[in-house]
Parts: sequence; structure tokens; C-alpha cells
Amino acid sequence: MSSIVALDSEANPVDFSTITSYPAPHASIIARPIFPTRPLLPVNPPPMALTSANLPDLPSPERDSTNEPFIVTSHIIPAAWPRSTPFVQIPFTGDYCGAKEGKKQAAEEMQTYLDKVRAETTASRTEEHRFQGREALLWISANRYIKKGAYRTGSGLTLLFVHGNGFNKETWDATIRYIFESTSHFDIAEVWSYEAVQTGDSALLNKGKVGAVYDCRDNSRDIVNFLNNFLAESPLKTPPTHLPQVSAAESDYRKKYGFKNRKLVGIGHSFGGLTMTLAALINPALFSSLINVDATIVSPLCYELTKNTYVPDTALGILLRRDRWGSREEAKALMLKSPFFASWHPDVLQSYVDYGLYAQSIPSSPGGEKVAKQQVLLKMPAVEEAATFADVTTFYEVWEMMKVVDERIPMFWIMPKPETTAFGGPVEAQIRVWRRRKNTSNVIINTDGHFVPQQAPGECADAIMGFLHKQYYSSKAKL
Repeated sequence: MSSIVALDSEANPVDFSTITSYPAPHASIIARPIFPTRPLLPVNPPPMALTSANLPDLPSPERDSTNEPFIVTSHIIPAAWPRSTPFVQIPFTGDYCGAKEGKKQAAEEMQTYLDKVRAETTASRTEEHRFQGREALLWISANRYIKKGAYRTGSGLTLLFVHGNGFNKETWDATIRYIFESTSHFDIAEVWSYEAVQTGDSALLNKGKVGAVYDCRDNSRDIVNFLNNFLAESPLKTPPTHLPQVSAAESDYRKKYGFKNRKLVGIGHSFGGLTMTLAALINPALFSSLINVDATIVSPLCYELTKNTYVPDTALGILLRRDRWGSREEAKALMLKSPFFASWHPDVLQSYVDYGLYAQSIPSSPGGEKVAKQQVLLKMPAVEEAATFADVTTFYEVWEMMKVVDERIPMFWIMPKPETTAFGGPVEAQIRVWRRRKNTSNVIINTDGHFVPQQAPGECADAIMGFLHKQYYSSKAKL
């Protein structure tokens, strides 16, 4: 590892090759321009009459838990209503697996369109115009995990995992598996892995409804809606596919005081950490602690001031990425030829192939073969992933607000090795993890970049368990 130098709390040089966490930086290097934050819409579920008449089926078969240390079931929850942005039609999704000729041009045209419509929907205009078409009824898919032979109805930890942009909820499975296999003495009542509206099975539920403009703050509203209005007060032995809404009295209680019988630990990677942190700002009473895995929380105007092209380059790369194959076997074989996917843990890549893709029949042409053919596609459309990544404003807003996250909530950061951090470099990373100084800690895992849960699920699980043990199970802690 190369030697990388930043400043500690005494303004002395620190060699990051000799440490396993970022030291607190000197206050003089934390100052950044104040970034204005936008008001949020209220967090409400859709009207009952709207949801009860439109209950969808699970878009994918129920999981087989035979060879797992946990029992996993899949569930559906309505998203927060209304949405923060109007629906904007995607005019052309692009078959980026076709001939190379014109492929980059099509992606660049789509990127220009996404930037254009995002600017138009955020420009100053009347409130009536701004929020036309935001009444879409969207759905959230979530997996629920309980340890085999350990069902319990009483108190205990509830872990809520939220994925990064572009990663289906099952990419957390390997980390969750390590936790269940290693923590028989831990009092974990229930684990949930949640999926944003444009991702994985949620993307299938909401096909054609998300559109070309996405506001990351809506994922925070969706998280709070799930916790406030649909998560049962205690784990249910056999929860229904469509989780029932809790009573209005219970929801009002949670807004003020949180859960009566749960201690909720929010765990988010990248986009998931960004939106989980904002969820804790919206309703801090719900959270017992927060674990951020290299969350995309970036200091204001970081990219503009440094003329860093990371965001547009990454968005273009998303639009150029292959999104369909002849079979899952072909998809996995080709992914393994990519340095990006080849760096993943085999179990995570398998979960991505098994649960991040879906099969679709190919219509036969007139006079063509009568035998039906199939292809497999990414559940999350590349256009919607690029549109999500383009919402840099939320990165900056959460950085601005993070200093006032309730100090009662312990905040733990899991970070990649400093020289590979993607969001502004090692000094920015050091500032980020200490943005809120009190009741905060961090650890560095020796991975080659941002994709800690994908590359090192075992180490990620160890870091999570180490924090949980210190926070809840040490001789000084009380659950």
C-alpha cells in the first residue's frame, strides 16, 4: 500500500498505511460552504383505497431456504406517496447490446436527455406545475430473514440493510449469511433487506412507472414509510406477502418515540447509506444505530469545484453497460471476464446473477422459428440507474445535514482503503466519517475501492458484528 498522508486532530501527518481507521481531522480542514437544503414532502403511505385495489403478486418466486442458515421470505410494501418528482417518460431505453456502431452515441444522447429533464424538473416554477404527475402508486420489495430454529417474539436487534445504486437486495445475502453463521450468541430478532423502487424486484413491480427523473430523497421517505407504517411491532412468525399497515395510533407513537419492542440498526452501502442517514434525520426516534458502508455523502460542490468528472463518467458507463444475455450462464461467464465483477466474492456475484436478472421471452418474427426463445435482462433498467446516480444534489444536502444527526444514535463507518476511495479522495473520506464528531467511529477494510459488500462480505460482516458486540453485547452494554 502506498503511503497517504492527511491530518489528525492535532494537525500532524498520518500515514494511512499503518492504521485501520481514520483519525479525527483538525477542525480547520472541515469547513465547507453551507449548502441549501430543500424541504421534504411528508412521509405518508398511499390512500388505503388506492393500494387495496391494486395489490400486485410477487414478481419472482419465493426463495428456497433449504441450504441456508436462515429462513427468507419476500414481501411487498407500498412506497411513500406522493413522489417528490413528476413522472417523466423515458423516450428510448436503448438496446446497448446491439451492434457497436452508434452504441456510444445513443448512450450520450440519453445522458444529455437525462440531464436536460432533471434540470427542467428542478427549475423554479409554480408548485402546481412542479408536482403534476407525482401521484404514481409505487411498490417496495423486501426480504425478511430469521435464523432457523430461533424464532422469537420479544425484543432484540432488527437489522435493516439497504443496497447501493444498481445492486439488488440479495447482494447483501453473503454478508447476512456470515452474520447468521457466526452469531449464535447474538440476540438478532430479525433481518430485512430492502429494495428501492427502481431496483431488483421493486423495478419489476414498478416497470414503466419510475421515469427519467429520480430524487434520492424519496428512498429515505420510503424507508421511513416502511418503518413507521408497515413493520410489525414484533417479528411475526409468518408475515403475509403484503405487510399490513399498523394502526394510526402506533404510527403516531413511532414518529415521536420509535419502536416499543425493537432496536433498529440501519445498515446502508453507498446510495443505501446516503438515504438511510437521511431517513434518520427525518425520524431519528426509529433508529438505535447507523452503519454506513462508504455512503455517497459528499461535501458540497466537491465535483464542481475540483472539475472531477466522476459522476458523468460513471453515468455514461452505466448506460453503456451490457444489460441482457442469452442465459444466466452466459451472463456470469461474461461478467467474470470483467475486472469489476471478477473482483467480487463468488457468492455475491452468484446472488447478482440469480436475483438481479430476470427471464423474458423473445417474440418470434413472422415466418420465423416457432420455438420460443428467452433472454435474461437486468431487473434494474440502466437508464433508471443512471438517473439515480445523477442526483448529486442529495449527496451534498445530506453532508450538510449530517452534523445534526441525533447524537443519541451511534454512527459507525466501514470504509475501503484510502487510496481507492471514489468520492473526493482520502482527505474527503476522513472529513466525511467525522462530519458528525460525537458518538462516531470508523474502520478501514482492505478492499480495492467502494464495493466493500461485493468484494469482502466476510470482512464487512466482521466489522458489523464487531460494532454490534461493542454497542450492545459487551460487559458495559445493555440491550
